[in-house]
Amino acid sequence: MTASSPQQTAVAAVLRDRRHGRRRALRVSLVLSVLLIAVGAVSLTLGAAGVAPADVLAALVGRADRLTSFVILELRLPRLVAGALVGACLGMSGALIQSMARNPLASPDIIGITAAASATGSIALVWFGLTGLALSGVVLTGTLAAAALIYLLAWRRGVSGYRFVLIGIGIAAFCGGIVSYVLTRADITDVQQALVWLTGSLNSVDPAALAVLAVGTVVLLPSALAVGRPLGTLSLGDDLAAGLGVRPERTRLLVVAVAVALAAIAVALAGPVSFVAFLAAPIARGLLGRGSLALVPSALLGALILVVSDIAAQFAIPGVSLPVGVVTGIVGAPYLLWLLARTNRIGRGG
Repeated sequence: MTASSPQQTAVAAVLRDRRHGRRRALRVSLVLSVLLIAVGAVSLTLGAAGVAPADVLAALVGRADRLTSFVILELRLPRLVAGALVGACLGMSGALIQSMARNPLASPDIIGITAAASATGSIALVWFGLTGLALSGVVLTGTLAAAALIYLLAWRRGVSGYRFVLIGIGIAAFCGGIVSYVLTRADITDVQQALVWLTGSLNSVDPAALAVLAVGTVVLLPSALAVGRPLGTLSLGDDLAAGLGVRPERTRLLVVAVAVALAAIAVALAGPVSFVAFLAAPIARGLLGRGSLALVPSALLGALILVVSDIAAQFAIPGVSLPVGVVTGIVGAPYLLWLLARTNRIGRGG
């Protein structure tokens, strides 16, 4: 019997970890799905016009009276679906980018992806008055262009995580300047509308944008699972991954493209909701164990975070409906500070 080479041992360990990880991911995903359904069901009963659970069910199956059906099907259900889809897209986007860059700071919030969406979206909203499908198209185009620029500037015979993050932060600052310029040159009523969108809000869900988001989610989530599959092999190193049939740069480029598209369609509807992409993936990986990609749990956790945050935004202060981005910002900012302190303490601040 011949001894196994280090490469064979590493590959065997990866395959064993993958089998164990898939079983654990299935259990975690089921629990998160149940929690998401339960929280969603509760959200449909809440509001100024309280609706009993039995009446909610009757509305969903088409047996409720006209007023109850209107409240559930026209007002609350679209908001719930929008929140779940936006959170799922942002959670999956964050998981892809963080896994690709192997850096917990590499989320769409930090590296300029949502900032680029904010810049293009504010221009489209304030200067051209675009909404719905047109706004989605402009945001997607601008975000993909910014992501391509970040990738090209970060590429030096490959893309390293820290360079990707630092260049993304610079692009985010530039886009923030564009947003400030647009707002200072706009009419006060346009500024008010844009600021709500820039904070991240589900208070007014556009049906056309929701349709675009739903179709995009159906297409992009399976695509994300497909392009994300080789990321586990890439963690072994580019040379070994190439020996196993994975093309490192092509894989990274596809991952960035899908992750950016997911973030863009979410931002087009709800605005740049902060910290959902940043929080979902690390928490999901913590539930699954170190080294897991946690793509599906990240999507489910992102949806759960945003739905719970939206409930808090609506009802935490009686009589005041806050943009959901206010709540996610309050939750996410302390985590960012803790992460920065932790990475500096263990010598990984760069």
